[in-house]
Amino acid sequence: MWSVGQLAPTTGTGPACRALGISRSSWYQLNAPPKEPAPVPTSPRVSARALSAAERKGVLDTLHTPRFVDQAPAEVWAALLDEGTYLCSVRTMYRILAANAEVRERRNQGRRIQYTRPELLAVAPNQVWSWDITKLKGPAKWTYFNLYTIMDIYSRYVVGWMVAYKENATLAQRLIDHTVRKQSIPPGQLTLHADRGSSMTSRSVALLLSDLGVDKTHSRPHVSNDNPYSESQFRTMKYQPQFPDRFTSLEAARRFCRIFFAWYNAEHHHGGLGLLTPEAVHYGRAEETIAARQVALDAAYAAHPERFVRRAPTPPALPQAVWINPPAEGTPSDEA
Repeated sequence: MWSVGQLAPTTGTGPACRALGISRSSWYQLNAPPKEPAPVPTSPRVSARALSAAERKGVLDTLHTPRFVDQAPAEVWAALLDEGTYLCSVRTMYRILAANAEVRERRNQGRRIQYTRPELLAVAPNQVWSWDITKLKGPAKWTYFNLYTIMDIYSRYVVGWMVAYKENATLAQRLIDHTVRKQSIPPGQLTLHADRGSSMTSRSVALLLSDLGVDKTHSRPHVSNDNPYSESQFRTMKYQPQFPDRFTSLEAARRFCRIFFAWYNAEHHHGGLGLLTPEAVHYGRAEETIAARQVALDAAYAAHPERFVRRAPTPPALPQAVWINPPAEGTPSDEA
């Protein structure tokens, strides 16, 4: 190593190491300058201009007084100075407030409400209903009729509907009351789900549901997935070839809805119901219909088994449970 030190000034460190067969890394490690010791931590330096702890508390207490709690620091500073009192600068007031997490509205303000995600389960008809209101275009621009619908989410059966000029709580109350009584719903059995429109959240509707023994839930604001069944039914209606661009009168809108809902309930084979009709599911004819379909499929299989490669055919099954927002996987349940 000493020889490398003698040759390096003349030939350079690299050639000297190669000539003597010495690794350059070994040379540099051996001749590295000693490391400086780590600096000893010291307490932060306090400026001679800084306020004492007592003075800072005095400023904060002044800002908290009823006189100044609603005022900005600049207003507080000016008001005190006009009275011959100087506590600190405006910027120092802000620093003291920031240190106490108070750089915000210091008086109590309304906070954004955290709405609960609705999770509703139906395993039979008349356990959960969904209701909503949609606009139907009238004969002239900016004129509309209002279609109220109430749907059973398990069977997709539209249990009640109404077309009216207005959207208001009185009409909604009348429709709900008539539909609950028509379906003979006992108290404590039904949950009625809706979005947060003015009619849905009205006091009169809430009192009616309480009298009928019906629980109510609401969607979160601006979350269409919280009321998917009503939204889907409106889409099915408005995508019908017969659905007009505008309705010429209220009676024309009612006439169309009368025909549409009769078809939707009794003839529409719903993809979410194993291609059964809502009426068959709602009134307990699903098993009978599925059994009749199985007989037809068994006959087809017996006649031409070669046409069914994997197995004998079976009709689509009816879902056993229907959810609005099923719990996420891994969510603890109440079951043991």
